[in-house]
Amino acid sequence: MSAAGDIMTIACVSAGGFFFLAGTVGLLRFPDTLTRLHALTKADNLGLGFVVLGLLPQAGSLRDGLKLISIWMFALLAGATVSQLIARTVRQNGSAT
Repeated sequence: MSAAGDIMTIACVSAGGFFFLAGTVGLLRFPDTLTRLHALTKADNLGLGFVVLGLLPQAGSLRDGLKLISIWMFALLAGATVSQLIARTVRQNGSAT
């Protein structure tokens, strides 16, 4: 690969790792379930997006790149669905801590 592709990969994967770390810190520090859920889903989705963006130049073919993007899309869909279910359960039970 080229040096520019390698630099982009390092920068984007590092940015993704930073967002994963920020989401974990939010999960541990925020006071209630809904704010923890918000911090975790937003940061993880953005972190995974940066990781996928960084890995795209390293993909060997168009098919591999499409696989990476589809994995990211499935993770976005799963994260949104699960966070909606958790938030609905918390709101119905009334305990957000």
